[in-house]
Amino acid sequence: MESMHAALAALRLQIEWGADEALEMAPVDRMVIRAPAPPRPMTPPPQRPVAAPAPVAVPPPASQSARDIANAANTFEELRAALAGFDGCPLSHTATKLVFADGNADSGLMLVGEGPGAEEDRAGLPFVGPSGQLLDRMLASIGLDRTKCLITNLIPWRPPGNRNPTDAEVMTCLPFLLRHIALVRPRRLVLLGKLSASALTGNKAGILRMRGKWTEVHVPGLPAPIPALPMLHPAYLLRTPGAKRDAWADLLLLRRTIDKDLSTF
Repeated sequence: MESMHAALAALRLQIEWGADEALEMAPVDRMVIRAPAPPRPMTPPPQRPVAAPAPVAVPPPASQSARDIANAANTFEELRAALAGFDGCPLSHTATKLVFADGNADSGLMLVGEGPGAEEDRAGLPFVGPSGQLLDRMLASIGLDRTKCLITNLIPWRPPGNRNPTDAEVMTCLPFLLRHIALVRPRRLVLLGKLSASALTGNKAGILRMRGKWTEVHVPGLPAPIPALPMLHPAYLLRTPGAKRDAWADLLLLRRTIDKDLSTF
């Protein structure tokens, strides 16, 4: 017991003196310069053979698959069936019905709108709501009706809440519209609204700058471009009645051009 007390007393004394670290058993002469020990050679770990990663199949973009499917359609009916079975556009899963076309495919005049609204989604036909009723009156004012033209849209499914379609949705649906035009082979196109005018002409200007003059649309599969007239969309005219004067001027231009075309046949 006495030896234990003596050891504790000695330890306490060393702590008070500042000897609070464990040192080597023998004193070290710090004045002697020693050569550093040579480094031990490092043995690299054995390399395991790495298997080559298996190739991952990357699905084609939706627009590419849409183009292939659309180009495979050889008739008006085949294109409608291809669109009805196409699931590469999310809009087809949220819409009630496919809105394909209405009117006379042999008329030589094709009207292209932007996309269906709620009424069109329920009916499965383009331009049957308030904007469609205005369109009918506009056509009647220059002696036309749905038996003398074909009416369709760039987007064949209603976007939820009537929102604007995304660029990806436009690029997915555009090949079907181009194939539609190629199969119908119209002599003239009327592009209702900025969305359809920009998608088909590549012109990103506003519709107020594009309207009122004929331009050209290049369609794959056709030997020559088709003359196209951008016009204000009837929905815009309902919101902006003051623009109806411009729409009337465009309708008169369309009527004069049709009469001129008829006189050449």
